[in-house]
Amino acid sequence: MKSKIKLGKTKDSRIRKQSVSAVDLQETEALKEELKSQKEFVQYLLLKGYSTKTTKVYVKDVERFIHWAEKEKIEIQQISYGDILHYIQEKKKQVYGNGQTIKQRTISTNINSIKHYFNYLAITNQSLENPTLQIKIRGVRRKKLYQILSKQELETLFSNFEIPEKNTCPERSRRDNQNWFKASILASKRNKVILGLMIYQALGTTELSRLEVKDIKLREGKIFIAGTRRSNERELKLESHQIMDVMEYQLKTRNEIIELRGKESEKLFVSLGQSDEFRSIVSKLMQKLRKQKSKIQSIQQIRTSAITHWLKIHNLRQVQYMAGHRYVSSTEAYLVNDLDDLMEDIAKYHPL
Repeated sequence: MKSKIKLGKTKDSRIRKQSVSAVDLQETEALKEELKSQKEFVQYLLLKGYSTKTTKVYVKDVERFIHWAEKEKIEIQQISYGDILHYIQEKKKQVYGNGQTIKQRTISTNINSIKHYFNYLAITNQSLENPTLQIKIRGVRRKKLYQILSKQELETLFSNFEIPEKNTCPERSRRDNQNWFKASILASKRNKVILGLMIYQALGTTELSRLEVKDIKLREGKIFIAGTRRSNERELKLESHQIMDVMEYQLKTRNEIIELRGKESEKLFVSLGQSDEFRSIVSKLMQKLRKQKSKIQSIQQIRTSAITHWLKIHNLRQVQYMAGHRYVSSTEAYLVNDLDDLMEDIAKYHPL
């Protein structure tokens, strides 16, 4: 019997709570002061988990909408579906200084901000209904941002990843005892494990940086990925050719890295330097991958490629779970990449 795929978060979900830093608190308070005319709406958005940057965008959009309603002499509580359509028509007529008109994507973002505002009004009993619920802006298409790597290219990237070897010649073994060479070997072993998780589990930078030792379940051959503000938690199977590298890293290589740098950490992936910034690890890894294959652009390109290939062998809901997407629409966006690849194959092998 197949186990159920859980797409949503439950009360037992292991979503790691990050401690709020003083900088975050300062940013939050500064935002509330800057947007004090909509202080309660700001608080509502922040409590829903939106960043200060996103919150500011939403509130600015709403303030422009309120200004328009005042100019049209329409009470916010009386805004109707027809009024929203009228607002959209007004936005379409706007022309920027360079002569260009407003894009459909921008209008879609504006309406999304207003939708949040009416949800807030409904929750606080200031409005009975949300007039934007039936609004859908047509012509907004997600761009194919990355060149999709084939499954063979991804597997070759992993299998060909080089790890420096110790010199078998006794006369030339002096290098092997140097700390820099030891560090190079350890970093390469760690980075191959990271690369495997990028290729076979489609993990992104944030998820990789948040992994802890306890998330690796060697006996079960699985890895747990905690949920974030933007993604769902999930548990994924490790591929057979990953397990030996993961096991060696968890039981041996990681301990050697910690001993060499002299600093403990709960994180699964630790830096050989004094900084705990995962970004520096990723940066060096990507430099090496680009030398290995010039088509490599970013971690997101690898993740996009992996998810696109999943869609060829799994159903949409399974891929939604595996990718950690909160909404199935996020998974559906990757179907565009699959379709584009199909069209390329048709053009290549069936030109007529």
